[in-house]
Amino acid sequence: MEIIWAVVFALLGMAVGSFLNVVIDRLPSAKSLVFPASHCGSCQQRLSAKDLIPVLSYLALRGRCRYCQAPIPRRLLWVEMGSGALFAYLYWLYGLSPDLAASAFYGCLFLVLMVIDLEHGLILNKIVYPAMVVALAINIFLPDLEVVPGIASGAGGAGLGLGLFLLIVIASRGGMGWGDIKMATLIGLVTGFPLVLVAILLAVVLGGLVAVVLLLLKLRGRKQAIPFGPFLSLGAMAALLHGTSLVDWYLGLF
Repeated sequence: MEIIWAVVFALLGMAVGSFLNVVIDRLPSAKSLVFPASHCGSCQQRLSAKDLIPVLSYLALRGRCRYCQAPIPRRLLWVEMGSGALFAYLYWLYGLSPDLAASAFYGCLFLVLMVIDLEHGLILNKIVYPAMVVALAINIFLPDLEVVPGIASGAGGAGLGLGLFLLIVIASRGGMGWGDIKMATLIGLVTGFPLVLVAILLAVVLGGLVAVVLLLLKLRGRKQAIPFGPFLSLGAMAALLHGTSLVDWYLGLF
């Protein structure tokens, strides 16, 4: 039965991922999420239901538009598969519980922030500010959930994230943007204190490792900026889901 539920949540996650792709495509351009209906970005042909089956439609069409044969961005496939895997994993962690709903919301949030920053170099206020309001409400009204830090811890985490990144932006003289400050504040609200430190540390380590690999492979020059939002997103989800275990493991080394 557990396997069946995991499959159900994987399919649900893929369907949600299809909507997340719409958000990723349209919000940076300030377009409506509702109108027009889903269509090919090349020929503008409205897509039918058989073109919109998550993952399967992409594979059946071999990554090309049914009508004009233009390539379909691979990101659509990866987001649908990634959100499907995420939902199945969260079900495995939390079962049918409020923690599953809260963590799925945050997973979708950070997935959208990550991909938009990768593609456009933007951390959008229209996503971050409403997310802060929702995270604050969750901290106030659902403080007993495993993935919710509570109002005091969330406020402390937000203040610490804001303060740390404000200092980093000032010290780096433009090496990081104000979007990173706002995102660090959001992560503090979501993870609370001290897990915000785990999220930021993981983001810095991951970002540094990727930067070194890109330089060694000569895929990016020394002066080319690397978006930091994706690493903050990954660090936030790791801290949210496993931060306490990581802290306990680290303290156990001493």
